[in-house]
Amino acid sequence: MDFIVNLFKNFFESMGWMSGGSFDSNFPLRLIMIVIALILIFLAIKKDFEPYLLIPIGVGILLTNLAPALYDAQKGSGLLYTMHVGISLELFPPLIFLGIGATTDFGPLLSNPKSLLLGAAAQLGIFATFIGAILLGFDGLVASSIGIIGGADGPTAIFLSNNLLKDGMNFGNSLFNISGIDAGMLKAIIAIVAYSYMALVPIIQPPIIKLLTTKKERTIHMDQTREVTKREKIFFPIIVMILVILLIPSCAPLIGMLMLGNLIKESGVVPNLVDAAAKYLMYIVTILLGLSVGATAQLHSYQEGLLFIIILFLGLIAFSFATAGGVLIGKLMCVLTKGKINPMIGAAGVSAVPMAARVVHKIGLEEDNSNYLLMAAMGPNVAGVIGSAVAAGLLLSIFG
Repeated sequence: MDFIVNLFKNFFESMGWMSGGSFDSNFPLRLIMIVIALILIFLAIKKDFEPYLLIPIGVGILLTNLAPALYDAQKGSGLLYTMHVGISLELFPPLIFLGIGATTDFGPLLSNPKSLLLGAAAQLGIFATFIGAILLGFDGLVASSIGIIGGADGPTAIFLSNNLLKDGMNFGNSLFNISGIDAGMLKAIIAIVAYSYMALVPIIQPPIIKLLTTKKERTIHMDQTREVTKREKIFFPIIVMILVILLIPSCAPLIGMLMLGNLIKESGVVPNLVDAAAKYLMYIVTILLGLSVGATAQLHSYQEGLLFIIILFLGLIAFSFATAGGVLIGKLMCVLTKGKINPMIGAAGVSAVPMAARVVHKIGLEEDNSNYLLMAAMGPNVAGVIGSAVAAGLLLSIFG
C-alpha cells in the first residue's frame, strides 16, 4: 500500500506546476508566458503573421514554461539550452544573414542609388528610441539593445544584445523601481519584441504611412528603373564588404555573411551553395533560432513582466519612428524630384524584407490598381538590411 501511495506522490510532485515537492511559486508567471506563446502561435497560423518566425518562437516559449528543465541556465542543461548555444556563440544571426543575402536582389537598390538615403532614414527609429530609453533611466548597453528593435531585424537585435548584455550581468531601472534583471531575460525580451514587430509590419505601418502622406502622393507612379548588369551585381557585395567593414569592423559578422550570400547568388557559378544557403540552411537555422529565443522567455518575477511591457512599448515607438523617418525623407525626395518619388517607399527602409515592401505595394494598389510599387520599394528595403547592420555595428563599437 505504501508503495502505491509513494508512487502517486512522486507522480504528483513531478507535475509541471510543482517544484521541489511543493507548488511552484513561479507557476502563475509561467501561465502568463504560456498564454503569450499561444497568442503568437495563433497570429502565425490564423493571421499568417510571419509563421516561419512566430511558430518556432511560440513553441519555444510554450515548451520552456511547460517544462523548465528543457532550458536550465543554472545547471547548463536541457535540450533547448543546448540549442541556445548557437546564439551564445553568435552563430545563428550571421547564418540567417547568409541566407538573406542568398535570397536578396540588390538590383533595385543599384538601379536607384537614392534608395540608400531612404534605408538610412528608416534607422531614425533606432537612435530616437536609444535616446528615449536613456531618458527613461536605462544605461547605454540596455538602451542600445532596445533601440535596435527599430531596425525591424530580429537577427540584428539578437546579435547586438548578445554582444552587449553578457551573461552574469544584472540590470535595473530606478525610474520604474526595477532591479536585478538577468541579462539572459533581457535578451529574451528584446528578441521576442523584435520578432513580434517584424510580424506586425502589415498592421503597424499602414496607418503611419497614410497619416503622413496625401492621396495624391500615394498614387504617384514610379518609372521603370534601368537594368542592372551582372558585373555591377557581382562587384556590389565585394565593395560593400571592403568599405563598410573597414569603417565599422564590429559589423563584420553580419555584413560579411550578408554579402557572401549575395555574392554566391550573383556569381552564378555555385548554384548548389545558393540552394543550401537560401533554402535548407536558412530554414533550419530559423527553427533553431526561434526555439532558442523562445526558450529564454521564463519570467521569474513580476518585475520582469513590467520590463517586458516597457520594452514592448519602446519597441513600438522605435518601429513607428523608423517608418515615419523613412516616409518623411521620402516626402522630401518627392519634392526635390518634382513628384518622381512616391514617399511611401520610404517606409520600406526598415529591415523587414520583403514584408515592408509588400505593405507599400499593397497600399499603392489600394489607391490605384495600376500602381505597382514592389520593385521600387525593394530598393529601400534591402538598403534597410545594410543600414540596420551598420547601426548595430556602430552601437557595438561605442558601447561594446
